[in-house]
This record gives sequence, structure tokens and C-alpha cells, in this order.
Amino acid sequence: STHMSKITSSIKAETRTLTGRKVKQLRNKGFTPATVYGHKFEPLTISFSTMEFNKLYSHVGESTLVEIHLGDTVLPVLFKNPQFHPVSSDLIHIDCHKVNLKEKIIATVPLEFIGESMSVKNGNVLITVLDEIEVEALPANLPEKIVVDISVLIDIDAQITVADLNIDKTLVEVKNEADQVVVKTDLPKVEEEPVVEEAEATPA
Repeated sequence: STHMSKITSSIKAETRTLTGRKVKQLRNKGFTPATVYGHKFEPLTISFSTMEFNKLYSHVGESTLVEIHLGDTVLPVLFKNPQFHPVSSDLIHIDCHKVNLKEKIIATVPLEFIGESMSVKNGNVLITVLDEIEVEALPANLPEKIVVDISVLIDIDAQITVADLNIDKTLVEVKNEADQVVVKTDLPKVEEEPVVEEAEATPA
């Protein structure tokens, strides 16, 4: 459709025959193995050019719709479950979750904090309670990230809640409670006590 706000990222892929232990040969040749799976969809083993994939992945992460071009086939996917090498920390495998463009999905969107807080400048401590939120939207409407400007944190009483986030609510439904605190400032601790989070933060 013409009114799409953002251009979908795309990447070429090839079907791969090397699986299991042989995958190492593939990676040595500069390819990243991946698997495409989805509802009523026979899983496909594919590979990406590692260079192209790393460039794309660092930009899109796990909350952006990507079109995989496999020959003449176009598969709309979201990346999931990246696996990294324990030593080199290279990405060694990624799952591609094939989505139905007409069906809403639930996804996690990272929050990116920008700006300067007067409260922090005055010696208080920034406390980030949430660094991602859960949303439901059509795959094409998923925000890549949500930018949160902390300059509204002027004093210790100021806080930013989920309701304050800049999100197009007509396209994106937020699953978190509206009054959940995202970020706030607090007095600097005198003695080092273990910080207890009041909201249960999901592991990143």
C-alpha cells in the first residue's frame, strides 16, 4: 500500500543443503545459516550473506518486518532467537518467523532513551524500570524502536509512564499497563544496597 510509513527492509537468501556439523563450512565461506518457520509452513533452511545480514540485523533487530527474497519467493519475517558464538560472539544462527501480513502479532519493541535530565544533572540517579515494551500490531506497523526523551525528568517527582510514550495508538496497541513507570530519577543511595526493581523486568 502507498501509505506505508516505512520501507520494509529486504535481504536475499539462498536455500541451504548443508545442515548439522557441516554448517561450519558455510560460515567459513561467509554465510549465516537461518531457518524460516511459521504457521502451516514447512520449515525452510536458508542462508544469508553474513556481511549483508549483520548490517541489516544491527539495524532492524527483532521488531522490524523484513522481506526475505528467496528466488522468486518473498517471505515476510521477523527475526527471532539469535544465537551467538560463545567466544567470537559472531551471530551463528537466526530464526526467521514467517508472518501473515494481515494478522496482528505481539512483539517486543526496545526503548531508546535520549535527552538530558535536569534531575540527573542535579545529582539524582536515573532509574530505568523498562527498556522494552510489548505491543500488538500488524507486522508492517511494528515500530523499530520507541524513542523516549528524558528531558522531561526535571525533578525527583517527575516520571515517564507507558501512557506517556510516543506511539501511534491507532496502529499499535500497547500491552503493558498504562501507568507502569518506564523511567524516573531517585535520590543517590548513601550506602550500597541491592537495588530492588519494583516492576518485574523481563530478561532482555
